Order: sequence, then C-alpha cells, then structure tokens
Amino acid sequence: METVEAWLRPLGTGLAISFAMLASGHVVLRKRDVRSAIGWVGLIWLVPWLGAGLYLLLGINRIKRRAVFLRGDRVRLRELTSGTADSAENERISATCLHLADLSVAIGNVTGKRLLAGNAFTPLVNGDAAYPAMLAAIDNAQRSITLATYIFETKGVGATFVDALARAHARGVQVRVLIDDIGVRYASPPAHRVLKKHGVRAALFMPARSLLRAPYFNLRNHRKILVVDGSIGFTGGMNIRQGHVLASHPKVPTKDLHFRVDGPVVAHLQEVFASDWEFTTKEPLDGDLWFPKLTAQGSTLARGIADGPDEDIDRFTWTLQAALACAHKSVTIMTPYFLPDTIFHIALSTAALRGVEVNVVLPAANNLRLVQWAMWRQLEEVLGHGVRVWLTPPPFDHTKLMLVDSEWVLLGSANWDTRSLRLNFELDLECYDRDLCADLTAHVSARMSEARELSLRELRARSLPARVRDGWARLLMPYL
Repeated sequence: METVEAWLRPLGTGLAISFAMLASGHVVLRKRDVRSAIGWVGLIWLVPWLGAGLYLLLGINRIKRRAVFLRGDRVRLRELTSGTADSAENERISATCLHLADLSVAIGNVTGKRLLAGNAFTPLVNGDAAYPAMLAAIDNAQRSITLATYIFETKGVGATFVDALARAHARGVQVRVLIDDIGVRYASPPAHRVLKKHGVRAALFMPARSLLRAPYFNLRNHRKILVVDGSIGFTGGMNIRQGHVLASHPKVPTKDLHFRVDGPVVAHLQEVFASDWEFTTKEPLDGDLWFPKLTAQGSTLARGIADGPDEDIDRFTWTLQAALACAHKSVTIMTPYFLPDTIFHIALSTAALRGVEVNVVLPAANNLRLVQWAMWRQLEEVLGHGVRVWLTPPPFDHTKLMLVDSEWVLLGSANWDTRSLRLNFELDLECYDRDLCADLTAHVSARMSEARELSLRELRARSLPARVRDGWARLLMPYL
C-alpha cells in the first residue's frame, strides 16, 4: 500500500501541475482583461484542481464559438443587404454638429453596420402608452411577429399579450417568442408554457438548469424586441410587466421609456432577433416573411448596435467611449444602474474638464439594494470633476438614454454596469435627429426638475459603517 501511495502522490502532483499549466496558458492567451487574467491564474495555482476546474466551468467563453457556428455567413449576408444603401449618411448630419460625423464613422467601424436613413421614432412613456401601441400592432399583424423580452409576466397586462399573440397565431400569423431563461422565472406560470398551450412557438434563451449549463447562468438575453410584419418595430428598456402601467396603481410602480420604430432600421432589430432565435432553436428566419423591403418613413438616421459576450462583445463600450470623446457641448445620461469602471470615470471626467456639460440622472431609491450601495461608492469617483449627478424621486425609473450635443440619441436595453457591458446580450439604437433629441431632452429635463442634485460633500458625510458597506458592495460590481 505504501508503495502504491508513494507512486500515486507524485503522479497526482504532476497531473495537478500539468492541469494548472494548461489552464493558465489558456488564461494568458484568451483573457484580454489583465485583472481577470491575474485573478484566474491566482485561483488556478493557489487552489489546485478546484481553481482550474472552476475556470474550465465558468471562465471559458463557449458562447462565442457556438454563436459563430450558428450565425455564420447568414447574418453577415443580412447585414450587407438589409436596409437602404446610402453613401452620404454622414453628409446628412446637421451642419451644426459635423463633429458627430466622426462618431458615426467610429460606430460604423465598431458594428460593421451602415447608418440607415429614413426612420421614424415615436417615444412611448411607461406601459400606459407602450403596451396599447404594441398590442395594436400585434392585433393588426398579417404575416409575422417576433418578440424577445427578458421578463414576460403572465398576469395582468402579460395575459393580454398572451391572448393577442394567441389570436395572431390562430389567424395564421407566424409567431416566434424568445424569453430569457432567468427572466421567465419572474412569472408563474412561466410565459413560454402558457404560450405553447395556445400553439405559439416560444423558446427559452440559454436554459441554465444543470451543471453543464452553469457557465451560461450569468450570460442573459436582456434585449427587448417586437417586430410586426418585418416593418414595425418596438424596442427600449421595458419588459412585459404590470408594474409599468402606472395608471393601474401597481404595488411596485416602475417608470420606463419604449419606442415605436418605423423605417429601414427595423431590419436591424429583426436581424438581432433572428440571430438569437437561430442560436436558440437552430431555425433560420429568412426571406420576405421576416425581412421585407423597407421604405423611408421619417428623417432619422439610425443604426442598431448589438452587444453581448460573443463576437459582439465591447461594441457598447466602444460606442459610449466614442460618444464621450466626440461630445462638444453636452452629455446627458439617464440610467437605473450606474456602475462605470475606471475607464468610464476618466472618460466622463475628461469630458467635463473639457467644458462639456455632463449630467447623470439616476433613481434616488434603487430597486436593487446591493446595486444602490455599490453605486454610492462609485459616484465618489465621478463627482468632483464637473460631472453632475441628479437623483429622481420615486417611482423607480428604469429609463435608459444617452443624449449628446442636442443631436445624437442612444436608446435601448443596456445599462451603465458590468452586467450590460460584459455579461448580457443587449440591443441599442443610435439616432441622429435634432427633433428627436429635443423631445427626449424635454423628457429628461422634466425628471431633473423633480430631482435633487447629489454632492460629493453629501457622499463623504455618510457614516463610516455606510461607507464600508458600500465599499464591500462595490467588490461585487462584476456580478451586479
């Protein structure tokens, strides 16, 4: 026995070292973030076997490989052929904001998509305006409906959506519904099961119900997309929840902003849904049923920006960085979750030091307590260099907007946090339109008129226990 143990011990040590070397090699070759790489290498060597096993389970991005395999040339072909070809997009940007032509070029290089002319955007405030417009479009659908959402409640307004989708299916409309596997758990009974009982094709994005699926637990589809007949789109930050219908006096009211989209850029929304649907079900959505020829419906220049932990990673980060770098006069950010890292602290502060008016509008009381605590600590990093922070009173505001120089709008599903920047699948749209920007500036200004400004002195005057608590909460930023 002693001979066997003497033989097995060095064998086990050798295998552990070999396993650690292989895992560490993969880390240094694949991980772009130095802090992440250092953390994984430290764990691999300090906790033999377990550290390497955790990296194998949680640290390797398998989604990119699967996404490339499933999406492949079909999506790239759509990107080359969808919308209206317009070689003079930048020339149409207002002469008073020619510097934003540089922003358009940067985002075009980041996304590989053209800026499309001829779009119309209609802001829809809260579920009170958004849901009736969406339901009317569903009821008038003639050929196809695609719907992607993070949360889909099945009671209240959610039941109304189920009924409308079921009626569309019954009259022969092709319906596809994609719900995130984590988000679907907010409702009982689960929306996909209710829809399937009505014959509606519904699927869950990346189920995480077993150990083998554990690597995908944090990588969620946060996109909100509704496209009807391939020509009418809806997107923004709104889930399907009764809490967004403020007129119904819900127990947990939540303000938000959604948009109806008409024009060629609707194809960008449909492309993203089709990619996610094929990724999930392996069913391709091609042809005129899903991608009809689209004509101009307005004067807004727009482009879709898909971001996620696959081949699209960092698109949203680069977009925000480019917008902050190009801003000359003003930057207004409205978001429910604001946890920018050091790179964004510097970019925001640099913009303010250049003389750009930078306003960040946040809820005074967050719906996620850990996020609230971490935000307090992070705000100390951006205040003090000219960045102004405004706290809006309840109800909790879930709106996500970025406005630059009275001309450029970024809207969609992404927040200013690590989850949106690195973990979630998100969809935003950039728009060049002075009138649209003016309307949304008025919307944000109305909220700011109710808000109070947060000062660095106020943050630093908090009690020591509160500041320590917030500091600990900030350590969880990569997962919030």
